[in-house]
Amino acid sequence: MINNFMKRIILASTSPKRKELLEKAGLIFDVVSCNYEEDMTLDLIPSELAKFLSRGKAESVAKDFEDAIIISADTFVSFQNKVIGKPHTEENARITLRTLSGNTHSVFTGFTIIDTKENKIISKAFETKVTFKELSDEIIHNYIKTGNPLKYAGSYTLGDIMDKFIEKIEGDHSNIIGLPVDDVMETLKEFDIE
Repeated sequence: MINNFMKRIILASTSPKRKELLEKAGLIFDVVSCNYEEDMTLDLIPSELAKFLSRGKAESVAKDFEDAIIISADTFVSFQNKVIGKPHTEENARITLRTLSGNTHSVFTGFTIIDTKENKIISKAFETKVTFKELSDEIIHNYIKTGNPLKYAGSYTLGDIMDKFIEKIEGDHSNIIGLPVDDVMETLKEFDIE
């Protein structure tokens, strides 16, 4: 990945998965944590909410850099027009996984790229549809006991459950992991980063 102006690139996320996806794509960047408070209750359709939240994250980090490219993202699950974020408790994770069992839901990721010097901002959102197999109470219980469901929107991460839970995926797999990396790399070209 060639950065034509050697402009500093900042990933406004401490997500190890997002970091890994961008590293695999060949991007050289620094990671900065973001303290933006997400409001999942805003009255927006999922794609607009994903863009709004990712922009809020990017802007909260951008104010600290005069000349940098900021990349941020926000990922959540949507089922029957209801947005599902991180569960925070085992009981919420159990309810979420039971709800998604045997059904198709959507994973939305919004990303925002900001050039702080040029004040150029692009936000996009992508949807991937995921169909779960019927999950037994035992499978759900055992997965929750790993502690991983509490860390992720929709109470799961693709790496954990690919074979056991998923019947079908329609769309970009990396979107489910937390960043539609091909689309991010394509959008970076609009910021003269080839």
